[in-house]
Amino acid sequence: MQHNVCIIGAGSSGIVACKILQEQGINFDCYEKGSGIGGNWRYNNDNGMSSAYRSLHINTSKGMMAYADYPMPAHYPQYPHHSQILAYFEDYVNHFGFRERIIFNTAVADVTQETNGTYTITTDKGETKTYTAVIVANGHHWNPRYPEPAFAGEFEGQTMHAHDYKTPDVLENKNVLVVGIGNSALDIACEASRLNTGKVFISTRRGAHIFPKYIFGVPFDMLGKVNMPFMPFWIRRSLLAANLWVARGKQASYGVPLPKHPLLAEHPSISQDFLSLAGHGKISVKPNISALAGKYVAFEDGSQEAIDLIIYATGYKISFPFFKPDFINNAYVEESNEFPLYKRVINTQHENLFFIGLCQPLGAIMPLAELQSKWIASLLAGEVALPSKTYMERHIAQEQQQIAKRYNHSKRHTIQVDFIAYQKEIQQEMKQMRTGKQSAW
Repeated sequence: MQHNVCIIGAGSSGIVACKILQEQGINFDCYEKGSGIGGNWRYNNDNGMSSAYRSLHINTSKGMMAYADYPMPAHYPQYPHHSQILAYFEDYVNHFGFRERIIFNTAVADVTQETNGTYTITTDKGETKTYTAVIVANGHHWNPRYPEPAFAGEFEGQTMHAHDYKTPDVLENKNVLVVGIGNSALDIACEASRLNTGKVFISTRRGAHIFPKYIFGVPFDMLGKVNMPFMPFWIRRSLLAANLWVARGKQASYGVPLPKHPLLAEHPSISQDFLSLAGHGKISVKPNISALAGKYVAFEDGSQEAIDLIIYATGYKISFPFFKPDFINNAYVEESNEFPLYKRVINTQHENLFFIGLCQPLGAIMPLAELQSKWIASLLAGEVALPSKTYMERHIAQEQQQIAKRYNHSKRHTIQVDFIAYQKEIQQEMKQMRTGKQSAW
């Protein structure tokens, strides 16, 4: 069967899908809402979906983030700036020569599956086209999520979501409260504390284990201690705890309480500077907010602080605005942040509907999206097959149980994967399910 594929989005996942399909001789169109590639990594992206701020650097090392056959430039630092990451993506697109296959300034407004299994794509310009397969690569860090339920009371100061934070001028001469303790929260709190104006607080419900970017002078994610699938999980956790203790001692010594949950029960919060700044009194850690009270914010420990600006670094919703409710219930997905997929790629209800980059790894998404794209290309080319639909749905249920057992119950962890273990899963899937095995459809 000669496939014609629609790719939605030209971010880091969409462009690698373009590259892989082109290599395999599979026809495709890639639709990008903005005027350029890069998605979340294009600062001030005119598609309105980038959450990058001016000072943003990656929190996974360049070796872990790069595509397999296109390393990042040797002169790049271990943790490049977002502008360098975008330049790398631009070079990648130019090197492999598929820019003309991307339709810019065009959003997919609707995806409809016809009775014959094909897909009709309608753009925001009202144009329609038929495809045999759809690859969704629209990202999952663009639709802001606020605390649910909202905090009691009213706040008279300024509020914003981390998605809209771009430059530190909004922080100057203000008492700033950052809500959340993920990677963006740590970055913004550190940036606010360096201005030496006003007070800086970070509020968290559960706390977090703070990981440094370097251990023993080596990028943390290159050590592989958290990504050794051949070791029992308790050994990996123990090795990680020992490394963290050597690298920075007791976290509580910096004035940052340890959370009650164990290591690796939450997605890592990574910062080289946060503990030091907290230890110098530049950032104060507060528990969850109990109420908003005019110019003040009250916390669950009974304390109260005068605050000028609240920045909610409270995550994002998984969102597919181009699906009708009777096709995929986007409202439910946004509310629950649950979107079960076989191996985080295959939708078992709709043939040839694929999702890439829709995972949260202990590591970078880019190499995983590359491997996912290779798997999809192999499926479309008929080189490999899927297991039965019954098998896939049983596997999805087991995976959801494993996630619930390991991680704190949170909308943050519904799409969590371990980097190396997940790579091996996809590689094994491609090896086992060569053509001739039972198909799901």
